[in-house]
Amino acid sequence: MKIQSYFILFFLLGFLNIPKKEATIIQPNIIPKPLFQQLNNGVFELNEDTSLETIQEFGNVAQFLKSYFKEQFHLKISSKKSDTKILFTKDNSIKNEEGYLLKIDKNKIEIGANSSKGAFYAVQSLIQLLPIESKLTSISIQCLEIQDAPQFAYRGMHLDVARHFFSVNFIKKQLDLMALLKMNTFHWHLTEDQGWRIEIKKYPKLQEIAAFRNETLIGHYSDEAHQFDGKKYGGFYTQKEIKEIVTYASERQITVIPEIEMPGHSQAAIAAYPELSCTGNQLEVATKWGGFEDIYCTKKSTFQFLEDVIDEVAPLFPGKYIHIGGDEAPKSRWKNCAHCQNVIKKEGLKDEHELQSYFIKRMEKYINSKGKQIIGWDEILEGGLAPNATVMSWRGNVGAIEAAKQQHDVILTPNSHCYFDYYQSDNEDEPLAIGGFLPLEKVYDFNPIPEELTKEEAKFVLGAQGNVWTEYMSTPEKVEYMVFPRIIALAEVVWSAKEHKNYDDFIRRLEFFNKRLDAKKVQYANHLHEVKGEFINKNEKVFYEFETITKGKDIRFTTDNSKPNSNSKMYEKLISIEKSQTLKAAVFNKKGIKLGSIFEQKINLHKAVGAKITLNVAPHKAYNAGGTQALINGISGNNKRFGDKEWLGFSGEDVEITIEFDKPTEVNAISTRFHNGNGQWIYAPKEIKFDFDNEEKRTILLKKNEELLVAVFEKFEQKVVKKLKITIPNYGIIPDGKQGAGNNAWTFIDEIIIE
Repeated sequence: MKIQSYFILFFLLGFLNIPKKEATIIQPNIIPKPLFQQLNNGVFELNEDTSLETIQEFGNVAQFLKSYFKEQFHLKISSKKSDTKILFTKDNSIKNEEGYLLKIDKNKIEIGANSSKGAFYAVQSLIQLLPIESKLTSISIQCLEIQDAPQFAYRGMHLDVARHFFSVNFIKKQLDLMALLKMNTFHWHLTEDQGWRIEIKKYPKLQEIAAFRNETLIGHYSDEAHQFDGKKYGGFYTQKEIKEIVTYASERQITVIPEIEMPGHSQAAIAAYPELSCTGNQLEVATKWGGFEDIYCTKKSTFQFLEDVIDEVAPLFPGKYIHIGGDEAPKSRWKNCAHCQNVIKKEGLKDEHELQSYFIKRMEKYINSKGKQIIGWDEILEGGLAPNATVMSWRGNVGAIEAAKQQHDVILTPNSHCYFDYYQSDNEDEPLAIGGFLPLEKVYDFNPIPEELTKEEAKFVLGAQGNVWTEYMSTPEKVEYMVFPRIIALAEVVWSAKEHKNYDDFIRRLEFFNKRLDAKKVQYANHLHEVKGEFINKNEKVFYEFETITKGKDIRFTTDNSKPNSNSKMYEKLISIEKSQTLKAAVFNKKGIKLGSIFEQKINLHKAVGAKITLNVAPHKAYNAGGTQALINGISGNNKRFGDKEWLGFSGEDVEITIEFDKPTEVNAISTRFHNGNGQWIYAPKEIKFDFDNEEKRTILLKKNEELLVAVFEKFEQKVVKKLKITIPNYGIIPDGKQGAGNNAWTFIDEIIIE
């Protein structure tokens, strides 16, 4: 019995001395970066003995924090004093309603704010101070003090659910991620040519017909010929589901803005109710992308329909805004519609652009009567801006500048920096996208305040938004891949002080944040370990430079077309380019393990490489990643997409390219390529002109071509020149019946090769 007692005692002592899992101290890696952050000595230990103390105003936020820990700690909300606590306090000295104070010392975490919004954002920062592992018996948090507030009041993310439909659970997941990043506005694009996604009880055919299309385009719109999957596709959100999502967003301090498109992008609704169009013809819900000629007619019954829709939409969304679209509305049907022409005459309007303004102003008046204000894409400026409208500027900054100078609120979402349906890497393995090129660094460099605005005019800039158009995003995983991490960069743009932004520091924090995304099973794009290459013209010689954005890694490369490995040459300085060759490179850690994909670059050292080049007009800033030198750097653009840095894009302009050699040079042939993606408003020119030393001129007519890429190859008989000018006239106005009809065509030019 005595031996048994000793055994039991020994067992109990051993049990009591089982070492606890060590608490983990996490250094701050908060995104977006706080306004002020100071580390202090010591740690706060969070465990089941920690209590939550709050005032009634912040009760919901305290409950949110308690729920966050529900699988780990059963924190109690109490007003009683305890040894360790998380304390919510009202702080009227904080003037920004979204600002907060987060102070952590050894015995207390204090959250100070003057509203529940600020308290909630303090909680989001606190969550980012916690370890990712969820099964710790205690958590040690570094003592520190954070004082923080956003730079912009509007911090938005847009999601198009009309081209492709996404579940309620997926929407909630995105709202959770937005909240973690302190984004406060969810722009929900609910209606389109390809589908109507919101239940309107008065018009049941919107659910029965407009919410479903017969099939969907396969591949890219620019592919010839179009092919379809033959499968019925669609869905819609019931009003009950809408309310559920709006409530869920509200709990995370996110306002939901619905978008009900008008007058264009309305073919789905017209398919359900043909009388809404100018012709009354029966149409189908669109099965391919782009805009369509059939738009809402300006007759009384159409306005009655839209007012009835607004009657049901407005009560579902407690925010102040309803987005009415207003973009890409072709006017061809209005031009040939007797009723629309009578409205123009009766109202004393100048043309169809003013008729669209009349349409928008009329709907704005009704929406205002419901206690709401409208937001529209920058096309609502055409023909005259509605009195109380907020402008969402997507075609660059021009619309924002014009609206702000008219003292209208503006939201920046230029396609050059905020369109997350663009390619984010020039890696050949990137999944299909609409086009364009928007790498992470370019998003991070975005400044929502246009330089053209005065200090007073800049006050009308509410903020910025990332746009997610889903033509080529059919799954939740694809949406996440395209959105993350670019939305993370934009979150820091709209929250953090411009002077505190640092891309290298952001990348360091992003590496850690990606682990949180892993834990949440977010299918983000990880290009942190990719190699980037840059052609450099220096001292009349040409070089190639490699870089990677993460620190503490090695780049190894080859020049013999073999794959780089841990024994390949280490990149340490610029590579001199003395012949045509293929470079391959990859990122390795210090243990010699390859981390990212293999970068490959073919260089054609033709006669113009290294020459001087000038243009009469600058490429559009959305398509000028490589600069003018990209036209003669020996590197051709991607064969499948036009948005990489080797393609230069020009919007409606005639382009004159002058190439000057340092000595007389024999020219035997000139070749180049034009992108001809008519679905994206891009047209190859009708002709191209060559001018040698201002003496001999030659004009080459290009045949009408339906191919996506149009190549030009012209031979010359040992022409010796010092200067060469190439003139590329713009195609002109896009014809009726084509995407973008009535607008100037774009010109996209690839490498100009001189042999």
